Amino acid sequence: MKSSWIIFFNIIFFQTIVANTIQVGSNYPVKSIKKAISMAKAGDTIIVNKGTYREGTIVIDKKIVFLGKNLPILDGQSKNEVVSVKADSVVVKGFKLINSGHAALEDPCGIKVYNKTFVRIYNNVLDNNFFGIYLQNCNNCIVKGNKIIAYGKEEQLIGNGIHCWKSDNLQIIANTISGHRDGIYFEFVTNSVIWRNISTKNIRYGLHFMFSNDDSYITNIFKNNGAGVAVMFSKKVKMYNNYFEENWGDSAYGLLLKEIADSYIFNNKFVKNTSGIYMEGTTRIKVEKNEFVSNGWGMKIQASCMDNEIVNNNYLKNTFDISTNGSLVLNTFNSNYWDKYEGYDLDKNGVGDVPYHPLSLFAVLTETNASTMLLYRSFMITLLDKSEKVLPSITPDNFIDKTPLMKSLPL
Repeated sequence: MKSSWIIFFNIIFFQTIVANTIQVGSNYPVKSIKKAISMAKAGDTIIVNKGTYREGTIVIDKKIVFLGKNLPILDGQSKNEVVSVKADSVVVKGFKLINSGHAALEDPCGIKVYNKTFVRIYNNVLDNNFFGIYLQNCNNCIVKGNKIIAYGKEEQLIGNGIHCWKSDNLQIIANTISGHRDGIYFEFVTNSVIWRNISTKNIRYGLHFMFSNDDSYITNIFKNNGAGVAVMFSKKVKMYNNYFEENWGDSAYGLLLKEIADSYIFNNKFVKNTSGIYMEGTTRIKVEKNEFVSNGWGMKIQASCMDNEIVNNNYLKNTFDISTNGSLVLNTFNSNYWDKYEGYDLDKNGVGDVPYHPLSLFAVLTETNASTMLLYRSFMITLLDKSEKVLPSITPDNFIDKTPLMKSLPL
């Protein structure tokens, strides 16, 4: 045991002795980043001092720590990819990367990592790049604390803020992203975590999943995007403690779920979205302890959904709490709070004695004929809704919460 510790400390001491620090800047002998990289050996640190560097694409093909001091600017001059990482275990920290090229086929980026592992990208500012940070076929990488800004007007003319493709075990933490096509994009990404990010004012989605399984996104803010989050063709996705706000538009949602299964939506807040959650082709999704406040529709659950459980949620001040496009109901609603519930609780156990039908007649009519919204809040519609609740004829009988709560849950 003693000999193994001696070997360990000898290795650490040896690495300390052989690793060098190379300073780059106008006041240092080395003035070029590319020259510093050519001089460096694996394990070295390159410190780039404050200034503006226009050196074309900077390729990091050695295991180095690449540090910016006082936020030096790396300018792609609207022609080049700014930084290309082509080695394992690289650290990129503390830079401002601006003005990458724009090209539909090559996807130039502020920072792109090619087929590598254990890369760390920390505390950078990426401004006016086609793609911000792009991880291609990467494993065990961390993207943390970056500020990513673009100014896209059309989704065909701008890339994604953080784009991850065919990767495993990624951590996307505490980044702020705005102005891109999608704030964060996952395609064929597994066993990864998206945590404490703020994704706002992106053209399409704040976060977009495609064919990505066993991932989690936790404690993020998705505000004022074309739509908040889309999870498509995926399974076993955990969605906890997120905030979806003001994602408005004809086809906008706080959360769009399409062809996903075996996932869990817990303790999220949906405020002022066109639809809080839109579900199509979903199976075995549990929606628990979420809050739906002041949305156009709290939830839209299409007839193609089955075996989903909606339990212990609050529905407050939504125009419609629930809507669907068919009469077949294969999902269950239990113990939710509905602010439109007008039942009573004679035994004082906190549960309404009369079951609640959350699907209103007007919601059904609006689903089939959008122009009926012109009659919203009219006396005739109110009368029809009241009649339908007493004697259901158009809304499905089994679209029902048998144990509606009398008080909202403290979420």
